[in-house]
Amino acid sequence: MELKKQFLRMMVRMELDEAKQRLFVGFFETYVKLSDEEEQQLRNEVNEMETKEKEQVLELIISYEKKALEKGLKEGVERGLQQGLQQGLQQEKRQIAKKMLEKGYDVQTIHELTELAVEEIERLK
Repeated sequence: MELKKQFLRMMVRMELDEAKQRLFVGFFETYVKLSDEEEQQLRNEVNEMETKEKEQVLELIISYEKKALEKGLKEGVERGLQQGLQQGLQQEKRQIAKKMLEKGYDVQTIHELTELAVEEIERLK
């Protein structure tokens, strides 16, 4: 935890542009993971720092927490969309399989063309 606090202080003092900050913070976060409890303790210690430096370090912490939340949200939305598309595709395959059954296609042919499981096609009969 002390290492991260000193790292954040160093980042503030270096006055790097955002791209370089992201590079350094990403590298640091990859190799130095803190538990939730340690992160909270770090925040408490940062709150006890000198006022100007404290504000800059807290701003840095909050900025990267916000970016992490946004990234997580974006990934979650993308995952949800992918699952929705897959479910929609499966539903469409079932509808096609039903039509093929009505037209007299055999189960094996339907399986080969729709890639639905044979058991699922049997249930659609």
